[in-house]
Order: sequence, then structure tokens, then C-alpha cells
Amino acid sequence: MGIHITRLARLFVCAAALVTSGCDAGASPPVRAPDFTHTDADAWLNSPPLELADFSGRVLLIDVWTFDCWNCYRSIPWLRHLEARLGPQGLALLGVHSPEFAHEQERARVAAKVKEFGIEHPVMLDNDFSYWRALGNRYWPAYYVIDKQGRLRLVRRRDARGR
Repeated sequence: MGIHITRLARLFVCAAALVTSGCDAGASPPVRAPDFTHTDADAWLNSPPLELADFSGRVLLIDVWTFDCWNCYRSIPWLRHLEARLGPQGLALLGVHSPEFAHEQERARVAAKVKEFGIEHPVMLDNDFSYWRALGNRYWPAYYVIDKQGRLRLVRRRDARGR
């Protein structure tokens, strides 16, 4: 149990530190986060198409997920809590929905799950895995903390409880 709390705490502390002070949260050396790969309005939910530059001056937590992933689903309450607690201080969330199965590629199904799960932050549909590849990702869920200057500061893979 302690190791799970430690992993969750590190991600929370990293996001909080970056939001409140802009300090280095431990990634070395920081690299620029990849630009978003989808610009078509149909590839976005809860938002018009966004660019990484739209988050300049804010800390961004990217959640790579897919709706049939149980660990992804179990992480949603934690993400909502984090957004409520740190959002007013400058934390932004972005979901990147990268489907594991063919039925998860259907925009209407993803939109229904976003509504069912109460996700209000922007979600980019990454059906072609272009952003997944740009991040070098291999897991669901995965979390990427991007600092106010657009640099990747922390990567955590697996559910928010560290499993």
C-alpha cells in the first residue's frame, strides 16, 4: 500500500510544485513536449482543436487513456479531484484517448463515455496513435506532466494508484 501512495503522492507533488512555483520537479534534462497531432474538430471533445501553445503559462497533465481500460476508468475520480484542487492554481488537464479496440475508435462511443464518466476537460481522439508515438508511450493509462514552458517534467505509467 505504501508504494502506491508514494507514487500517487509524487505525481501530485510534482504537479502542485510546478503549478505553484514553477520549480524543477525532477525530470532531467527537460525536453519539449510534442505538439498535438490532431487539428480537425472531429478529433476533439469538450473543446475546439488545441495546440500545446494554448497551455503556455499553465502546467498541463496529459492523461493517455482508453474507455474500456479498467485502470483508466478507476483513475478518473483521482483526475477530477486533482483538477478541482489544482485547477484554480493553474493546472490544466488534457485527455488523449488512444483506443485499444476497434469499437473504441468510434467518436460517438467515446463521447458517450466522456459524458458518462463526467470528464469535462478537453479530450483529443488519437485513433491513429500519432500522439501516442510522439510521446513514446506504450501503456494505458499514462500521465505526462508538462511545465509552464511546454517541457516534459514527469511521466507515470499505469493507474493513478501506482498499479
